Amino acid sequence: MSGGGTRNEGRSAPNLSRAVGDALRNLTERRLRELVRAQPVPRHIAIIMDGNRRFAASQGIGVQDGHARGRDTLEQLLDWCLDLGIRVLTVYALSTENLARPREEIEGLMGLFEESLRKIAVDERVHRHQIRVRVLGNRALLPEKVQEAIDLAERATADYREYLYNVALGYGGRDEIFEAIRALAREVRAGTLEPEAIDSEAVARHLYTADLPDPDLIFRTSGEERISNFLLWQSAYSELYFSDVLWPGLTRLDFLRAIRSYQLRRRRYGE
Repeated sequence: MSGGGTRNEGRSAPNLSRAVGDALRNLTERRLRELVRAQPVPRHIAIIMDGNRRFAASQGIGVQDGHARGRDTLEQLLDWCLDLGIRVLTVYALSTENLARPREEIEGLMGLFEESLRKIAVDERVHRHQIRVRVLGNRALLPEKVQEAIDLAERATADYREYLYNVALGYGGRDEIFEAIRALAREVRAGTLEPEAIDSEAVARHLYTADLPDPDLIFRTSGEERISNFLLWQSAYSELYFSDVLWPGLTRLDFLRAIRSYQLRRRRYGE
């Protein structure tokens, strides 16, 4: 019998270890949340959601399942931002470069985007918190069904201003700047704008983000330390934070650490 008890104790040890680990993580998360909520949080956070495919490979699941897990993490992220009172959230969902990926993967992604946008149009959280949803990017690059879902989500939330939730879809930072330059050139050619009047404010007026504050913090997952053509103009004075965690594996504790890192920095704006 003592031998049997030993075997049971051996089998229960991993469970006990996990329970202790979970308890410590929960305690750390609660304490960090208290610290974060006691200080000003970023008004606008922009996130490069990177690592879905590597996460899928690490878990032995299909690429599409990895993207679906990434969507689930994004659902949680919205709640985390609401909890902290972060008013503007912009996420990098699909770049213009991503469109060169295999057709099967792109078709799966487009299906996820369409489904998510249609769901968000009737999401109780969105209407209770008055979250305005917008898509930033070149919509002409997207399938008609995705464009229709974008229109549905934007119309359903057009009158809201408490929170702003922006999805960069078919987005490229250089393309955005090129389009702004072309718009300014057309104004000059039409005689409604003098070349000498072109300044940073004039350019900003023609960006997808014309009525948004620039991001205070740009946060990228997956261990890559670059911004990959994301909000190139708008990120001139943004704080950058890079995490090794793959996007679908992001936890609330990881997110709180990013916000706390931002709070501990001094923003100099070139001073």
